[in-house]
Amino acid sequence: MPIIKSAKKRVKVASKANSRNVRTKRTMREALKAFTAALEGGKAADIAKTEREAMSAIDMAAKKAVIHRNKAARQKAQVSAKAKTAGVKPTKTPAKSEKPKALPTGRQAKSTTAKKPATKSAVKKTTVKKATPTKK
Repeated sequence: MPIIKSAKKRVKVASKANSRNVRTKRTMREALKAFTAALEGGKAADIAKTEREAMSAIDMAAKKAVIHRNKAARQKAQVSAKAKTAGVKPTKTPAKSEKPKALPTGRQAKSTTAKKPATKSAVKKTTVKKATPTKK
């Protein structure tokens, strides 16, 4: 058992993180099992629905660093391939609407704002010739 106060806190924080990670991983495994069961059932609607849920669960686990992103990509590819062989058409995801991002403040605002390209003025400058002295 830790004696130092910071070590005690680390034990608490680690146990909370562990329980969150276990829950995320369990959710992912359950979604994959549901997808496998739907494949055996053979209904295209069920397969498509459970495929979306499995993809979402895999993405969440990768986002929270419960599994590595390469493992997530591999599992998603396997799920997609199984759904494709079952005859389910890939679903198109709707395009996300782009929201304008908030402008940064402080020192960053100067470096990240877009600058206008320099343009030359339309008026031409006239050059004045120097008068040369004439010899007599």
